[in-house]
Amino acid sequence: MFEVREKPKMVERALLIGVQIQKKSEDDVDSLLLELADLVSTLEIEVMETMAITIRKPHPHFFIGKGKAFEIIKHAKSKGYDCIVFDDALTPAQQRNWEKESRICVIDRQEVILDIFASRAQTKEAVLQVGLARMVYSLPRLTRAWTHLSRQRGGGTKMRGQGETQLEADQRIVRDRIASLKRRLAVVRAHRGTQRKRRMKKPVPSAAIVGYTNAGKSSLLNKITGVEILAEDKLFATLDPTTRQVILPSGQKLLLTDTVGFVRKLPHNLIEAFKATLEEAVVADFLIHVLDISSPEVEKHSETTLEVLKELGANEKRILTVFNKTDLNDDSFALNRMQVRYPEAEFVSVLNGEGIDNLVHHMDDLLETNSKYGEYLFPFDRYDLISHLHKAGCVKTEQTREDGVYVEGFICPALQPKVDKFQLNGKGCKI
Repeated sequence: MFEVREKPKMVERALLIGVQIQKKSEDDVDSLLLELADLVSTLEIEVMETMAITIRKPHPHFFIGKGKAFEIIKHAKSKGYDCIVFDDALTPAQQRNWEKESRICVIDRQEVILDIFASRAQTKEAVLQVGLARMVYSLPRLTRAWTHLSRQRGGGTKMRGQGETQLEADQRIVRDRIASLKRRLAVVRAHRGTQRKRRMKKPVPSAAIVGYTNAGKSSLLNKITGVEILAEDKLFATLDPTTRQVILPSGQKLLLTDTVGFVRKLPHNLIEAFKATLEEAVVADFLIHVLDISSPEVEKHSETTLEVLKELGANEKRILTVFNKTDLNDDSFALNRMQVRYPEAEFVSVLNGEGIDNLVHHMDDLLETNSKYGEYLFPFDRYDLISHLHKAGCVKTEQTREDGVYVEGFICPALQPKVDKFQLNGKGCKI
């Protein structure tokens, strides 16, 4: 199996490069470099130094000017750094030029994210998705990843002529691998679609937890459902969607799905590869957008998540905004400012449980706005409908009477057409 490249084991000391172009602010460059440092550290590569460079426009050969590039190479070698990491995407040609001149490992943010995803993938679906993204990334970079690709292969006994180059052969193998991964991923998506249809037939509403990586999405799912899933203080700790059921205060059932975290400059082909995972956000009844209020970049993190949701076509969903980690926010003025700016949001601390009850009741209210409250009288031979209502968590009161079974509750949209004819008016008569 081809991969983007295998990093040598001696890669331990990294120099990070952020590039400021035209209207890009210095604060943006600094915050992105801090985030890149966290990403690189996740790969267990020590960040020795960060450097911000200002240019007027990207240069085709090294992305930055030639003189500055040689200056960085000289500095990296003098310090003994064995890896240079760019926050901006480098073209395959630019990566080759850097490595040819420096003779050390040169990567960009996109490759860092791909490597983290590869190390985190566990289920079959995630492995296939990461594999596809890595193949798409590696195809134009084969001449960088392999040193023997310029050699020619002669023809076989039944062939005449020079034959294809090793590079052409490797490109063909990678293209075949991409096609194979797409076919296998299509099967997984079809299977997930079947599971989703089954869930939708059972009229239990669903919500997807979305947000920036390491905002506390998995911890929130654990807190609300009481079921422990992996929740680590690491970037991209969760790659595989996890769905759990919670019973809300009204008795209504809700399926909660944890999704992969977003990050700024998320590689486009990775978004495409993870469409099957993120489709959970598209089909959910509403979204729970989790933000880390202790982060100075919280509003930019919000913008990133909303941009990705828009690309997925999920931006029109009802969104319940949740600011997590209030226990880590010592600035009461900043907290009050966010509460004024987001009056409909919930402010919680998953660590100490503060605000969780209010959040759960808010989720309950969101479902009730979609549900229809009513009183119903079912004949004794329609216990099948009553059973469906119980499974969906719609029943608040049930009483057996002489003329049938009385049921009171909030009926979800999927069941309303089946039970409307049994609804009672205010006087207890059939409508």
